[in-house]
Amino acid sequence: MEGRESVIEESQYRSLGASGIRVPPLGTGTNRWQQGKNDEPVFQAFHSLMDAGLNFFDTAEVYSFGKSERLLGACLKRESRPVVVATKFAPYRLLRSQFMNALDASMRRLGRQTIDLYYVHFPYSFLSVETMMDLMTQAVAAGKVRAVGVSNFSAKQMREAAARLGSHGIPLAANQVRYNLLHRQPEWNGVLDACRELDVALVAYRPLERRRLVPATSQGETSGSPSPTSGKGRPASRELAIQETLETIARQRGKSVSQVALNWLLRRDTHVIPIPGTTKASHAMEDAGALGWRLSDEEFAAIDLASSPGKEAEQPRG
Repeated sequence: MEGRESVIEESQYRSLGASGIRVPPLGTGTNRWQQGKNDEPVFQAFHSLMDAGLNFFDTAEVYSFGKSERLLGACLKRESRPVVVATKFAPYRLLRSQFMNALDASMRRLGRQTIDLYYVHFPYSFLSVETMMDLMTQAVAAGKVRAVGVSNFSAKQMREAAARLGSHGIPLAANQVRYNLLHRQPEWNGVLDACRELDVALVAYRPLERRRLVPATSQGETSGSPSPTSGKGRPASRELAIQETLETIARQRGKSVSQVALNWLLRRDTHVIPIPGTTKASHAMEDAGALGWRLSDEEFAAIDLASSPGKEAEQPRG
């Protein structure tokens, strides 16, 4: 696989809402980074990503019980170039002091005095959206957080969060949700439309559905997890149609299936920022190869149709 050592052009960067923070069009998820388990491969992947200009990294306090943040922090100690770091607060605490203690603990593990993007990891029934956003406002006022995000929030909850933050003069920067060709619910449940309306980034986790989108027959690639089957040991019809369409376009373009799938998300809307997870330099460089080219309208529509049976293909926006 070819290496990729180039800086992302400024025109390719995408905004985290109206926060003033701009990031590469691809980030990296780190939920499988575990300090003490896969340090050296992660160091190599981190270095390769930085060389490619992909300096946006996403973690959370709950990933491997803090080991992901610690390993990302170890990577940051080795790096002098700018890095944009996002992490998440798990909102099962009920007190303001617990929120601040969790934030401070994440900052210690990361070795940072400020978190670039701090998310509420998921909506929690015992804490209102307004309460969570008030806590985030206090963190911004203390200089500990640059931008505020939410994760796994519905369109309604997004609007509530944006309104509460807006009352304090703070924009909602991002909503991180699961989004890929097998899971296109953000297009249908109002989340993507809300991101467009509110000018909020849609940070797409599992953009390759743990690499399930990659056919097991692709040379040099294997599926990351078992696929749903039709009962005859083959992927279900919709998944198979997606795989075959991606594989055909990849072969015609001289790209990998993963690169085509990521490029489709990037074309879907300029608010979308996929964050594929990786612990390997080879996967990091393959993912970086999703940039620097663009699916044609016909290719986009073919993938759209294969992943949306019974729906007419939509054209990308932006």
